[in-house]
Amino acid sequence: MAAGYGQLLRTRYAARLLAGTLVGRLPNATGPLAVVLFARAEGGSYALAGALSAVYGLCNAVGQPLLGRAVDVYGQPRVMLPAAVLSALGMVLLAAVGLDPLPVAYAAVAMAGFFTPPLEGGLRALWPGVLGRADRIHAAYALDAAAQEVMFTVGPLLVTLCVAVWSERAALLVINLLGVLGALSVVVSPPSRRWRSAPREAHWLGALRSGGMLVVLGTYFFVGIALGSIAVAAVAYADEHGGGMVASALLSALGAGALLGGVVYGAREWPGEPENRLRVLIVLVALGFVPLALVPGVLGMTLLAGLAGLFFAPSLACAFVVVDRHAPKGTVTEAFSWLVTAFVVGSSVGMTVEGPAVEAGGAAAGFAVAGAGGLAALAVMLTARRFLPPLAAPTMTVATGPAAAENDRNDADDPGFRTRHQA
Repeated sequence: MAAGYGQLLRTRYAARLLAGTLVGRLPNATGPLAVVLFARAEGGSYALAGALSAVYGLCNAVGQPLLGRAVDVYGQPRVMLPAAVLSALGMVLLAAVGLDPLPVAYAAVAMAGFFTPPLEGGLRALWPGVLGRADRIHAAYALDAAAQEVMFTVGPLLVTLCVAVWSERAALLVINLLGVLGALSVVVSPPSRRWRSAPREAHWLGALRSGGMLVVLGTYFFVGIALGSIAVAAVAYADEHGGGMVASALLSALGAGALLGGVVYGAREWPGEPENRLRVLIVLVALGFVPLALVPGVLGMTLLAGLAGLFFAPSLACAFVVVDRHAPKGTVTEAFSWLVTAFVVGSSVGMTVEGPAVEAGGAAAGFAVAGAGGLAALAVMLTARRFLPPLAAPTMTVATGPAAAENDRNDADDPGFRTRHQA
């Protein structure tokens, strides 16, 4: 297993692109936490801190697919680096003005969220040209999904460290400086500078005109609801079973399960078509969420949380493969960004509905929301399966010279919308 990932990372530019993307995404992983801590340090209420964080998340969800579409049209360096700088300047503005005047603070977090560069989708668009083999690309997707769990664990710890050593204002500035440096490392690399999306058909729906895309997005909206609700339900469970460390243990177990599942999944080749494999993985994801509503003791709950995370990273890695196959030609970065947006919006919705559920029925009701989200994701995947048919594997050509800029492997102009499947 380690040898396979080692070979992948020894491929020229692979380790640099993965590391640069993870560092460049630190502001996205830590933005809501850093904004809340800064707002509280400036004397703002929890309500205000939450509102600023929500504006950041909403603008991020809107900006990702729009910037992804711009990347597909204009290339990565011309979009991602200016976006990273503008996003960082938004946080610099927030750090400079604080909460007074408040409209400026809202504008600053909106700017920072909207211009967060779509590095995650951009990296997945680069993998085919960098790795050149389908088996390695699938492993890279899995390694990327697993590495996200590390980033979302290390990122908040880094914010906390910056606050402890310096201040909340310094944490905002340091994290966003690192984000710009990470984005810079990616966009000055030869694969990023050479990459060009396939010629695209002008269409206002862009990647959303694919029926298969819509099925995957609907599925991961509900997966996002499940995971977003778990974050709040874990706190409620901890209140009933001994305090905040219990919540940290549950969320760490969830992340550890996802990390283990992603690493194991990417270490081997899997038979069959990815569309069918994704359906199986979503079944397993849903079955992992449902038992959480049993709320056993802390040890049992920790084990259930680890089991619930086990199939998340593999399903996400497989989902990116499916999106790559079903996205209309020339929309690959936008398509990947839409998947990220669907998940983030779902997670925000899950956190929103979780509060009333916990107040009405305690932690058990909160975890029941997670189970319901998983079952809803499964329902979307199964009931809309005719819009997500298995496709013939796209032909990958790795060219040399000027043609090497073309890394888009999807030759389908409108996958999923054929004759009777049009909407």
